Amino acid sequence: MENSSSVMIAIAWCLAWGNERKPKFDLAILQKMRQALKDGEDVPQEVRLIVEQVQQLQGIDKYYFPKTLDELKTNYPALWNQTNRIGLVYGGATKIKQYVFESSKIQDIRGASALLDRINLIDLRAFFNYNYEASHNPNLYNAQCSEVRAWLNENFYEDINLSEVLIPELIIYSTGGKILAFCPPAFVDDLANAIEKRYTSETLTANSCAVGDTFRLLEIRFGLLREPIENTLWLDWYHQKYKEPLVQAYFGNIENNIENAKQERCTNLAISIEDAFADRKSFNEITTKLTILFNQRRSGYGQDFSSSLNQRCSSHSRPSRRYPPMFETHPYLMRDGSDRRSLVMIVQPPKLPRESHFSEALARKHLVGNRAKKGSPEIPEWYRESQLKWERGIIESWANRYNRFLEKNPSLQQKYYAALKADDIEIAQNLSHIANASKGFVAYIYADGNNMGGYIQKIRTPQKYQEFSRDVGLATEYAVYQALAENLHPHKLQNFNDEESTLGNGALVHPFEIITIGGDDIILIVPANKALAIAKNIGEKFEEILLKKVPLGESAESEKIIGDYKIKQDNKPVDLKRCHRYKPTEASPSQCQLSTSIGMLITAYNTPIYYAKDLTEQLLKSAKDRAKKLKKAGYCSGTVDFLTMKSVTMISSDIKEFRRQALIKNLRPKLKLYAAPYTLHELGGLISVIEALKNAKFPKSQLYQIRSLLERGKQTAILNYRYFRVRLKQDKQNLDLQEQFEEAWCQPKDSKNKGNLAPWIYDDGALEYDKSDYPLFETIWRDVVDLYDFIASPDDDRDAIEAQTATTETEL
Repeated sequence: MENSSSVMIAIAWCLAWGNERKPKFDLAILQKMRQALKDGEDVPQEVRLIVEQVQQLQGIDKYYFPKTLDELKTNYPALWNQTNRIGLVYGGATKIKQYVFESSKIQDIRGASALLDRINLIDLRAFFNYNYEASHNPNLYNAQCSEVRAWLNENFYEDINLSEVLIPELIIYSTGGKILAFCPPAFVDDLANAIEKRYTSETLTANSCAVGDTFRLLEIRFGLLREPIENTLWLDWYHQKYKEPLVQAYFGNIENNIENAKQERCTNLAISIEDAFADRKSFNEITTKLTILFNQRRSGYGQDFSSSLNQRCSSHSRPSRRYPPMFETHPYLMRDGSDRRSLVMIVQPPKLPRESHFSEALARKHLVGNRAKKGSPEIPEWYRESQLKWERGIIESWANRYNRFLEKNPSLQQKYYAALKADDIEIAQNLSHIANASKGFVAYIYADGNNMGGYIQKIRTPQKYQEFSRDVGLATEYAVYQALAENLHPHKLQNFNDEESTLGNGALVHPFEIITIGGDDIILIVPANKALAIAKNIGEKFEEILLKKVPLGESAESEKIIGDYKIKQDNKPVDLKRCHRYKPTEASPSQCQLSTSIGMLITAYNTPIYYAKDLTEQLLKSAKDRAKKLKKAGYCSGTVDFLTMKSVTMISSDIKEFRRQALIKNLRPKLKLYAAPYTLHELGGLISVIEALKNAKFPKSQLYQIRSLLERGKQTAILNYRYFRVRLKQDKQNLDLQEQFEEAWCQPKDSKNKGNLAPWIYDDGALEYDKSDYPLFETIWRDVVDLYDFIASPDDDRDAIEAQTATTETEL
């Protein structure tokens, strides 16, 4: 027998356990079966029939789908008659940003994110006896995992310890704040309750939700089936009903798919009745049901409500909120630093840099943030004196994970550290450390995956779900690490004065803060002068890693991407001129089905974090909207929207409304004084324009003057630009500006037109749904001026590295 996959072991474990709380076979036999399947050996005689059925299920060809239920019954009678059920549980944290950004201090935000990560990546996996083995220290989390299992057994013991019921292979994925796992059917509610309770007991205030249900063996491969199976609506029914609106809402609109498939490159749309039905009637239908139950429970409905809609639910007794966080909110009590809960302690300097008011929930965030920042196991004095009993467990900082990545990639390690030593570099304690590398400004980068939902809808098996989750998680994390290593270097604090910092002038710090990397989500803070390049690199590396063009590590033993994410429809048309405004013929057509959209806000480091987060989310939404429009032209790659905010009062709340009122001029012709969002290719062109302007020594005052004249009309702006441009010295730098800006961005759409539109770009609105505002002329000039001070030249990098290295050597 060959070594079995983890999914096969999980299904066999659930079936062999049976439908009751007491296992059908002795626990020792189940463990022998599990070990035999892992080692590729013969399983015990008692469970051989069950294992053969699971092997038969796993052996079904991925393209096979029965035309009729009779065909399914004839081909797989053993699977048809299998009555033991398989549990499936889905859950995790909800309202994550509300919990993470509840406080305005970076250490509390760092701590909240790290605590949620620990629960998702360490604690929930420990339920299943999974020991998270960090490559650098396999025993790092042993004590943490043992404590979690003891907690689980103490809180959820009924006839048997819950930890004895669960094995590591049951986990399909546990990342991005969510977990999806198999489970013996009698313990579905116990596991769902344990997930919710763990979040509440550890965070006190974070919201969480978990749901579960049980399924037949055949349903793992062919979606939801009725009782009896013969009553299930099948392909013959779908042939008759597929045009009805309610059926289309569930299975998809075939006619629209056929029309969209003529140009759609990013997703393999189902264009036949059989494919549309098979895509839905798969493991995907099960996960969709769990998602619906999850959303219902998160909205406040109990399992009783769900059961009234569907009698198959595993239990009728779960309340709507199993472990709701509850805190005293008396109006006359003092509040903590976030002004949300009653405080339990006040910590005075010098134990902390300034007087701090803590509720227990906020104290936990701050404590975890301290551990995540320093990586030290030592408990601070202020927390010891509080006499609070909660322990933070093992918390590993992002900087430590980043350093391990660099150790596996010596060339990037050399590029990042140069002659500096990793042990000499401190983690940035607050945003002022990061801003010190860029004249007091930082950039918030928020990235999210594109086309993830479309791709998931085509996944038909648990194994593919597992591969997809793993691959996307690795690509996201390693894309960030590579972008940081290629664009940043440790920064030496200069002209620095911050009373809350324990570091002073001359200290070397990592000039970035990773708030979270989970699933396909990224939130990080970097120096403003490197933000554009980092955002571009993240988008590009994410796709290149998934396409296996860029390895995850330089050694042969490095992890590998498993799935195939290359676009299958290479024969579909790609209108590069509609996709890109910058040198469209030089852009390579996107090859990856998955990509990222990025929102980026450049602002002063003391801008309130909750305000910056809100604006960055709006920019991300704008970038994703642009990506959806570009799909019509065959573009499947990433997009970036950004805003440079040098004054907090510059925008009240809504970026879209601000741009509509302030940056769109209803003249003849209509003018749009900005060009964001950009494709990744265009973003590279934007950086090239700024570098060309700097090399040409284009007077800064004239940059601002041209910008101020844009709103006076198309012809006025063209004349002023031509006037200032011809006054420049006629040398290579001037020609470079002409090539990178005028010829690259401002060419007329009609190739026969030899005119010059600079600084304008013509937009006929071909990609827009609402064409009432088009055609119009837009320009990148305002974006160029806003970013001019935030694009670092290669010479600046070289000088900074040499200066830091020389200073360090002198001090030594």
